[in-house]
Amino acid sequence: MTLKIATIVTLAGLAAPAFAQDNGAAVTGDAAAGETVFNRCKACHQIVDDEGEMIVRGGRVGPDLYGLAGREAGSVEDFNYSDALVQAGDQGLVWEAETFKPFVLHPSDYLTEYLGETARSKMQPQRLDDEQLNDLWAYLSQFGAAEDAEGEAPEGS
Repeated sequence: MTLKIATIVTLAGLAAPAFAQDNGAAVTGDAAAGETVFNRCKACHQIVDDEGEMIVRGGRVGPDLYGLAGREAGSVEDFNYSDALVQAGDQGLVWEAETFKPFVLHPSDYLTEYLGETARSKMQPQRLDDEQLNDLWAYLSQFGAAEDAEGEAPEGS
């Protein structure tokens, strides 16, 4: 019996990083694989740093994704967001793994649930599995991360 408990505790400890939240903790996912996933996103999104340097050329239909991690929803200056996304940001929606992933899968449904009223996003639902979402988040999180604000280059850029 003691061996079973010890085994369960050990396995739970090994699995814990896979379920870690990214509130400043290490991001799970493979950023290199996320770059491949981002190829789907480039039709609408680009990544341009605060100085205007193009990091990843893409479309302008969606907002610039530089500094996405930890950013208030609907807050990129001069971007024409849906009223619902701006309202969600005003009510405290911040992009982190736990909010980004379900939003990407079903944007309007996510906003409706978040706001408690019918809401629409201009973004279309995306078909990605959990691994692709984790990889995409790892990739996007490296651009404009907290370390970058302190003058250090983000890892992998």
